Amino acid sequence: MKNIFIKNREIGSGNPPYIIAEISGNHNGDIKKALELIEKAHEARVDAVKIQTYTAETITLNHKSEDFKIKGGLWDGKYLYDLYDEAHTPWEWHEELFKKANTLGLHIFSSPFDHTAVDFLEDLNVPAYKIASFELLDLPLVEYVASKKKPMILSTGMANKKEIHDAVQTAQNAGASQIALLHCVSGYPTPIKETNLSTISELKNMFKVPIGLSDHTLGTVVPVAAVSLGASIIEKHFILDRKDKGPDSDFSLEPQELKKLVENSKLAWDAIGEINFEIKPSEKQNLKFRRSLYAVEDIKKGEILTNNNIRSIRPGFGMHPKLIDSVIGKLSNREIKKGTAMKVEYIEK
Repeated sequence: MKNIFIKNREIGSGNPPYIIAEISGNHNGDIKKALELIEKAHEARVDAVKIQTYTAETITLNHKSEDFKIKGGLWDGKYLYDLYDEAHTPWEWHEELFKKANTLGLHIFSSPFDHTAVDFLEDLNVPAYKIASFELLDLPLVEYVASKKKPMILSTGMANKKEIHDAVQTAQNAGASQIALLHCVSGYPTPIKETNLSTISELKNMFKVPIGLSDHTLGTVVPVAAVSLGASIIEKHFILDRKDKGPDSDFSLEPQELKKLVENSKLAWDAIGEINFEIKPSEKQNLKFRRSLYAVEDIKKGEILTNNNIRSIRPGFGMHPKLIDSVIGKLSNREIKKGTAMKVEYIEK
């Protein structure tokens, strides 16, 4: 497993999950909301915020044929051009958004959707790139991003093994030495039963790079579960208030939910720990409450020890319970009061 670094933050094995708050179109065309989203993400203690760098013209065609009309789902009836025109983050905002995040000590990077977006982001000294699931097949774009030799996070929604392999190989051949993959289901929202988090371990085995989750389910259960299964990165859409509505509002977290996601993800990571069969510090005081052999009746000197007068009970100050068979049938060499922890020296040899 080869870990990656975004700025000075190590991501991968042995490190807490890297949490990305995806702003996407949840600013609803208002830069003040975009800036407030960055502030709230910082308050939630995420590691990074992510935006998307495209215009409607760079991602699709302004055409009203059926090919360009969305049928079903959250955006039913919309044309692609209109959706992306509504959801895009204006390029003239980027510098201010980057400045805001950097001032707060928050990582900020973007998903570019064409070569011009990559060039634009290079001018902003972006520390990493994200390839969106829908663009994973655009190998010339993957190659161009990789040529910048920045860390790359590739989302795998809808992709099969060969398509993921082709994208990773393209990136590596073009000079990318720091690559991470995000398991993703590109359903908006995604039913929990379709998340198939077991795929995370399979991707780890296949590619030997940090694996995370780009999550579109409702709530925080799935990403926290993903961390417990070894996800090193969690990406989740984020909005100030779902009542504001917007392109991604139905599967986005509000600030308090994002904060809880960060807290619970890090707790899940703490819980993974390491393989350890030693007594833990919190257990030491309870060792005395394990079972041991006790006299449960008054026993006279010379009396036979039986299952009626000797039993394995709590607490643990007597002989080990496994010795019960070697004790039963022996004689006591002294008077033993009920409630006495049994010792070897109480038994006639």
